[in-house]
Amino acid sequence: MGIEKDIQQPAFRNEYQKMGINIIYTANWLNERIGQILSQEKITQQQYNILRILRGSEAPLSTLKIRERMLDKMSDTSRIVDRLIAKELVAKSACQKDKRLVDITLSKKGLQLLEKLDHFNDQIDDLLKGINEKEAVAINQILDKLRETASIK
Repeated sequence: MGIEKDIQQPAFRNEYQKMGINIIYTANWLNERIGQILSQEKITQQQYNILRILRGSEAPLSTLKIRERMLDKMSDTSRIVDRLIAKELVAKSACQKDKRLVDITLSKKGLQLLEKLDHFNDQIDDLLKGINEKEAVAINQILDKLRETASIK
Protein backbone atom coordinates (compact mmCIF):
# COMPACT_ATOMS: atom_id res chain seq x y z
CA MET A 1 0.00 0.00 0.00
CA GLY A 2 1.56 3.30 -1.06
CA ILE A 3 1.17 6.81 0.25
CA GLU A 4 -1.00 7.64 -2.76
CA LYS A 5 -3.63 5.13 -1.66
CA ASP A 6 -3.36 5.96 2.07
CA ILE A 7 -4.06 9.66 1.61
CA GLN A 8 -6.06 9.32 -1.62
CA GLN A 9 -3.74 11.57 -3.61
CA PRO A 10 -3.08 10.01 -7.01
CA ALA A 11 -0.15 12.24 -7.98
CA PHE A 12 2.52 14.44 -6.47
CA ARG A 13 4.32 17.44 -7.93
CA ASN A 14 7.60 15.47 -7.78
CA GLU A 15 9.37 12.78 -5.74
CA TYR A 16 10.60 15.37 -3.22
CA GLN A 17 7.06 16.44 -2.41
CA LYS A 18 6.03 12.79 -2.14
CA MET A 19 8.97 12.07 0.16
CA GLY A 20 8.17 14.99 2.46
CA ILE A 21 4.51 14.06 2.74
CA ASN A 22 5.42 10.41 3.21
CA ILE A 23 7.80 11.27 6.09
CA ILE A 24 5.15 13.40 7.81
CA TYR A 25 2.41 10.82 7.27
CA THR A 26 4.59 7.95 8.50
CA ALA A 27 5.75 9.90 11.57
CA ASN A 28 2.13 10.64 12.46
CA TRP A 29 1.17 7.01 11.84
CA LEU A 30 3.97 5.78 14.12
CA ASN A 31 3.17 8.40 16.80
CA GLU A 32 -0.44 7.27 16.82
CA ARG A 33 0.51 3.61 17.28
CA ILE A 34 3.00 4.37 20.05
CA GLY A 35 0.48 6.70 21.69
CA GLN A 36 -2.04 3.86 21.79
CA ILE A 37 0.47 1.65 23.57
CA LEU A 38 1.40 4.33 26.13
CA SER A 39 -2.19 5.38 26.74
CA GLN A 40 -2.73 2.02 28.43
CA GLU A 41 -0.65 3.44 31.29
CA LYS A 42 -2.28 6.90 31.07
CA ILE A 43 0.90 8.59 29.94
CA THR A 44 1.63 10.71 26.88
CA GLN A 45 4.57 10.28 24.54
CA GLN A 46 6.03 13.58 25.75
CA GLN A 47 5.75 12.48 29.38
CA TYR A 48 7.36 9.15 28.51
CA ASN A 49 10.14 10.95 26.67
CA ILE A 50 10.90 13.12 29.73
CA LEU A 51 10.90 10.10 32.03
CA ARG A 52 13.33 8.30 29.70
CA ILE A 53 15.58 11.38 29.56
CA LEU A 54 15.67 11.58 33.34
CA ARG A 55 16.38 7.86 33.71
CA GLY A 56 19.34 8.23 31.35
CA SER A 57 20.80 11.19 33.19
CA GLU A 58 23.30 10.73 36.00
CA ALA A 59 22.35 14.06 37.57
CA PRO A 60 19.16 16.10 37.97
CA LEU A 61 18.23 18.17 34.92
CA SER A 62 16.66 21.59 34.51
CA THR A 63 13.67 21.94 32.22
CA LEU A 64 16.00 23.72 29.78
CA LYS A 65 18.30 20.69 29.61
CA ILE A 66 15.33 18.36 29.29
CA ARG A 67 13.98 20.44 26.37
CA GLU A 68 17.35 20.18 24.59
CA ARG A 69 17.06 16.39 24.70
CA MET A 70 13.37 16.09 23.83
CA LEU A 71 12.20 14.65 20.55
CA ASP A 72 9.43 17.26 20.34
CA LYS A 73 11.30 20.58 20.52
CA MET A 74 8.03 22.54 20.38
CA SER A 75 6.64 21.05 23.57
CA ASP A 76 5.99 23.09 26.70
CA THR A 77 8.46 21.22 28.87
CA SER A 78 7.56 23.06 32.09
CA ARG A 79 3.88 22.21 31.72
CA ILE A 80 4.64 18.56 30.99
CA VAL A 81 6.98 18.38 33.99
CA ASP A 82 4.25 19.92 36.18
CA ARG A 83 1.88 17.15 35.10
CA LEU A 84 4.51 14.54 35.91
CA ILE A 85 4.95 16.15 39.35
CA ALA A 86 1.18 15.96 39.89
CA LYS A 87 1.36 12.22 39.07
CA GLU A 88 4.32 11.93 41.48
CA LEU A 89 6.50 10.53 38.69
CA VAL A 90 9.16 13.23 39.03
CA ALA A 91 10.27 15.61 41.77
CA LYS A 92 11.33 19.24 41.61
CA SER A 93 13.89 20.93 43.87
CA ALA A 94 15.94 24.12 43.90
CA CYS A 95 19.07 23.96 41.78
CA GLN A 96 22.15 24.37 43.96
CA LYS A 97 24.31 25.70 41.10
CA ASP A 98 21.87 28.26 39.67
CA LYS A 99 19.06 29.63 41.83
CA ARG A 100 17.12 30.64 38.69
CA LEU A 101 16.66 26.98 37.76
CA VAL A 102 15.00 23.98 39.32
CA ASP A 103 16.30 20.43 39.27
CA ILE A 104 14.01 17.69 38.02
CA THR A 105 14.62 14.11 39.15
CA LEU A 106 12.90 10.84 38.49
CA SER A 107 10.92 9.60 41.48
CA LYS A 108 10.77 5.99 42.63
CA LYS A 109 7.22 5.82 41.25
CA GLY A 110 8.46 7.19 37.90
CA LEU A 111 11.24 4.60 37.75
CA GLN A 112 8.75 1.83 38.53
CA LEU A 113 6.49 3.05 35.72
CA LEU A 114 9.41 3.08 33.28
CA GLU A 115 10.34 -0.45 34.28
CA LYS A 116 6.74 -1.49 33.66
CA LEU A 117 6.73 0.32 30.29
CA ASP A 118 9.98 -1.38 29.23
CA HIS A 119 7.94 -4.43 28.22
CA PHE A 120 6.20 -2.24 25.61
CA ASN A 121 9.48 -2.04 23.69
CA ASP A 122 8.70 -5.39 22.06
CA GLN A 123 5.31 -4.07 20.91
CA ILE A 124 6.94 -0.97 19.48
CA ASP A 125 9.59 -3.11 17.75
CA ASP A 126 6.78 -5.25 16.29
CA LEU A 127 5.46 -2.14 14.51
CA LEU A 128 8.74 -1.97 12.59
CA LYS A 129 9.36 -5.69 11.92
CA GLY A 130 8.61 -5.27 8.21
CA ILE A 131 11.97 -3.50 7.87
CA ASN A 132 15.15 -5.56 8.20
CA GLU A 133 18.21 -4.20 10.02
CA LYS A 134 20.06 -3.30 6.81
CA GLU A 135 17.04 -1.31 5.62
CA ALA A 136 16.72 0.35 9.05
CA VAL A 137 20.36 1.48 8.86
CA ALA A 138 19.76 2.91 5.37
CA ILE A 139 16.59 4.74 6.47
CA ASN A 140 18.42 6.19 9.49
CA GLN A 141 21.27 7.40 7.27
CA ILE A 142 18.84 9.01 4.83
CA LEU A 143 16.85 10.75 7.59
CA ASP A 144 20.04 11.98 9.27
CA LYS A 145 21.25 13.33 5.91
CA LEU A 146 17.91 15.04 5.33
CA ARG A 147 18.14 16.93 8.66
CA GLU A 148 21.79 17.81 8.09
CA THR A 149 21.41 19.10 4.54
CA ALA A 150 17.90 20.52 4.35
CA SER A 151 17.68 24.28 4.18
CA ILE A 152 14.66 26.53 4.20
CA LYS A 153 15.08 29.67 2.13
